Amino acid sequence: MADKGVFQAFPFAFDSVDYEKRKKKTPVNVSLFSYICFRYLATGQSLASLHFAFLIGKSTASMVVRETCVATWDVLHPAVMAQPQKEDWLQIADLFFQSCNFPNCVGAIDGKHIRVKKPIRSGSQFFNYKKYFSFVLFAVCDANYCFRYIDVGSYGSSSDSAVLGHSAFGQMLNNNELDLPGNTTLPGTTYPAMPFVFVGDEAFALGEHLMRPYSSRGLSIARRVFNYRLTRARRVVECAFGILANKWLFLYSPIHLKLETTISAVKAACALYNFVRVWDGFNFEDSLSHSLESPNPSGVRGTRHGASVRDHFTAYILSPHGALPWQLEAI
Repeated sequence: MADKGVFQAFPFAFDSVDYEKRKKKTPVNVSLFSYICFRYLATGQSLASLHFAFLIGKSTASMVVRETCVATWDVLHPAVMAQPQKEDWLQIADLFFQSCNFPNCVGAIDGKHIRVKKPIRSGSQFFNYKKYFSFVLFAVCDANYCFRYIDVGSYGSSSDSAVLGHSAFGQMLNNNELDLPGNTTLPGTTYPAMPFVFVGDEAFALGEHLMRPYSSRGLSIARRVFNYRLTRARRVVECAFGILANKWLFLYSPIHLKLETTISAVKAACALYNFVRVWDGFNFEDSLSHSLESPNPSGVRGTRHGASVRDHFTAYILSPHGALPWQLEAI
């Protein structure tokens, strides 16, 4: 994550936005246009409302939102969502262990539905199991509730596991291209060396670098404790979605923009969310709720090696080195 100094030039980022595609070649007030866009993201008011509030045409309001969101993403994305290196992954893992008590965790993953009007000629591709039209915002989050990776625009009918598998992040995870640190022993132990992992819910397939809870049927005490500890780490991505939706209120209702513009708006909101998190610090409440629905939680089969890794984590969590004083009472 970049330092604050990277963001000093952000107010000047919109000088390069091509607003000259408008039919009327009147002078462009870049500050006003960026304000219009951010007001839309922050309030979710309609383009007609912006038309009356700022005395601009509806098509102009749509153009302003589209071009400013694209520029926001292009400028902020390299600074606030750069791909982590090994040192960054180690710092993320340390913070997860300190705040969530889950060892070797480098991220929490989840997907959420973004409600939209039915895209033209899309059939039922965007119609989800909740019976409305949406696309999926898939995110990887660190323990500071910052997004480290997002994938926006997958069909609402897709499951979390399918979205992960088709995303660039999922491909890099499967091909070991994320530059994750090598296996290391868990705190207080000397054997075995364990991989660094991401944590998700039951919708994801179990793997060497991806942990999910045990099935809820016939759980032993050990497995219930593991599910509790994993949930403590996984909840940060849920809280991040909550903070995102509470800060950018256009996510609370169906978005009446073209699909491409909607995707650009969601990407810009995520980049701005990280920008504000870095600028204001990380001392926000993590108990915010949100109205974003999870994608279809259909179960998927994991690998045997992933099951073995999960069993080792379970044994560590119940050992004197990894146990928490209150974990048995919490389940």
